[in-house]
Amino acid sequence: MKKIIFATFVVVLCCAPALTQTIAITNAKIYPVSGPSITGTVVIRDGVIAAIGENVSVPANAQRIDATGKVVTPGLINSLSELGLIEIDQVRTTNDTSARGNNNVAAAFKVWDGLNPASALFAPARNEGITSAIIIPHGGLISGQAAAIDLVSSGRADEMVRRAAVAMVAQVDDTNAAGTTSRGELIGKLRTLFEDVKFYVEHQRDYERAASRPLSASQADLDALIPVLNGRMLLLIDANRVDEIDAALSLARDYNLKIGITGGAEAWLRADRLAAAKVPVFTGAMNNIPDSFATLNQRQENAALLRRAGVQVVITGGGDVTRYNARNIKYEAGNAVAYGMTHDDALRALTLTPAEIFGLSDRLGSLQVGRDANVVIWSGDPFEFSTLADRVFIRGREVKEPSRQDLLIERYKSKATR
Repeated sequence: MKKIIFATFVVVLCCAPALTQTIAITNAKIYPVSGPSITGTVVIRDGVIAAIGENVSVPANAQRIDATGKVVTPGLINSLSELGLIEIDQVRTTNDTSARGNNNVAAAFKVWDGLNPASALFAPARNEGITSAIIIPHGGLISGQAAAIDLVSSGRADEMVRRAAVAMVAQVDDTNAAGTTSRGELIGKLRTLFEDVKFYVEHQRDYERAASRPLSASQADLDALIPVLNGRMLLLIDANRVDEIDAALSLARDYNLKIGITGGAEAWLRADRLAAAKVPVFTGAMNNIPDSFATLNQRQENAALLRRAGVQVVITGGGDVTRYNARNIKYEAGNAVAYGMTHDDALRALTLTPAEIFGLSDRLGSLQVGRDANVVIWSGDPFEFSTLADRVFIRGREVKEPSRQDLLIERYKSKATR
């Protein structure tokens, strides 16, 4: 009987028509992120925020949710995610995070084309307040293009994708993956590639009739890199060691690139320079134990020190936080607060800051009238370990459903009582 109930719930959730209802969340401690916290009401109508404030009138036809003693925030964004791209590390057929590319360059690779909307990893992330993600590729020198998705359970990948091609992903941290043997060679390879893109733009007709010099990337990859060299597409560069960060900043200066640093283990050592260049850093706060010679100066105060210097910081997590435990970014944020970051900055680093960086802030990242209703009602402070996401809304639709973990608990609870 329990199995039938669970199955029915999921079918109703996935196949329900678009919402036309009005929901009023009342008596809540509200963190809009775009402004100071208030105690009041959030009204959701037809998937967007219709009203928010301390003295909001509740529409007569609204479904009321009394959130007394609870906290309401925008949905959290996991900004360096593999959700929907990988299920099991060691099973190649379930891993769609990387492309073979040409000469370790896969700029034309669109990682969202391999998005699996039926991934078992979405439900636990949704149920813990993750409503959006930036899915990114991995591998090579230029890994490919990232996309912004909402964790809706529509059953269709195209309905999950909110915005394609929000960034290009590259790295200066792994010489082997780049097909080189030293960092100097890796940086030189990147410079050659960027020079080739500039040459390609200026001599495209000659290139197409095979009347130009050979170039280091395929035509599709060169075309994909043009927005990066024009400064219209963000280039995320994975860099941890301080000299790697210096190299990334020099590339940005020399080619007028719009970049962000991911990883950034030693970024605090270049906080002033990063702030002056207006380069955001995507980093976590869980680890202070170096996992390589590139992270010898890693420290848990990294995010706080960067933010104090005026750097835009996005809280992320490495390893399984990008996929299996995507929900744990809230604990990364809590740890950042424990090591000196303000609570407001930490919440912003999971919501409005990534929305701003990826060009989504007109719809996501804050609780404002007209924004999409990606909203979470928490039992308490979202950064506390014991806090639960009581109710989660994505585009105005409640998305609570049993995860694989919930189903396993039910199975073994049933066996234990026999």
